[in-house]
This record gives sequence, structure tokens and C-alpha cells, in this order.
Amino acid sequence: MRLFLKRHREPPPVGPDSNDAELLAAVAAERVEALRILHQRHAPWLRVRLARRCSDADLVDDAIQDTFVAVWRDAHRYRAQDGEAAAWIWTIAIRRLISALRRSGAAPPVAALDGSPATGGRRSGRPISAELITESAEDAVLVGVEHGDLGAALARLSPDLRAAIQATVLDGLTVREAAQLLGIPEGTVKTRVMRAKAQLRGYLA
Repeated sequence: MRLFLKRHREPPPVGPDSNDAELLAAVAAERVEALRILHQRHAPWLRVRLARRCSDADLVDDAIQDTFVAVWRDAHRYRAQDGEAAAWIWTIAIRRLISALRRSGAAPPVAALDGSPATGGRRSGRPISAELITESAEDAVLVGVEHGDLGAALARLSPDLRAAIQATVLDGLTVREAAQLLGIPEGTVKTRVMRAKAQLRGYLA
């Protein structure tokens, strides 16, 4: 009896018009060009969002580099049914930023909602601005949250409360991860999030 070996189907050719899921499948098949396209597509908005959490451009760059190394290594773990690929990549990026901050021993300064860090935030003489954000489904959601009606309410919060909400709600970090990112105790994170939510309810009522 002839035995047939089950062969894995190779992903189809990819290009700039390929969606993120197709590109990640190609990355899982070790196609460097797919990783390059993902980097071109997502690195700009990742840099903007990470810069809102940390004004050290070098740490942000390190986090982005580590992010795409992780994407190359772990692309096979991504499942489209688990959510948008951009959100999956963002989760990797914010955790890599936490790791970079931990290694440096630096506490991240609070960043402004307009995309420019509250202190510093310049690289090669150019301010990091929201204009660098690429047009993607993930960005549309982020801009709507942080710069729409809710964005106006977020801007009214104190920097400490806003940072806690950004880390736990917008970035999807656990309380422990948020505490590491912000350099404060976990109990303080919980307290600030509760206070921030209470104030937001009042602003949006």
C-alpha cells in the first residue's frame, strides 16, 4: 500500500497588497520579504505609540527592533481568529518596551496625547508627531479613542491617571506589567485606574 506523506501547504506569494495575516503566514515560512513589508507597514505607528509611553528614542528603537525579531520567531503562533494582527504586534511591542525600560533602570516620563512626549521626544531635530502614523485599521481605532470624544476626556485627566488608563485599558497590559512600565506599585496602578474611570464617567455623562 502506497503511503502518502502529508505536505504543508506553502503560503502564496506576498507583496505590499497582502494583508497582515498573509504576511505573518509567510514570515512563519521564513520569508524575509514578508517581514520587511510588515516592518514598513507597522513600525511607524508603533514608534509613535511607544514614544507616548517613553521619551527615550533609543529605548523605543530597541523595543521596535526586538518586536520584529519576536515576530520573526513567533509568527507561527499567530491565529487570525484571536484578533487583528496589528493588535498582536502591539502587544509584543509594549512588552518589549517594558523589558527595555527594565534593563535601563529608567522610569518612563508621562507622554502627551498628541503623540509628543511631555519631555524631550526629539530625534534628529524632528519632533515625533501623529503625522507619522500610517493608515491602518488598528490606527483608526487608536486615533478614535485617544483623539476623539474619549480622547478629549482622557486629556482632562491628570498625567498620572491618564498614564494608568493608557497602560491598562488602551495598551492592554496587566496591572503588574503596567506597574513595571510606570515604575509604581501594583496597588497604586489599581487605585489610579479606579479614580480615572470614575472621572471619565463624569466627563462623559
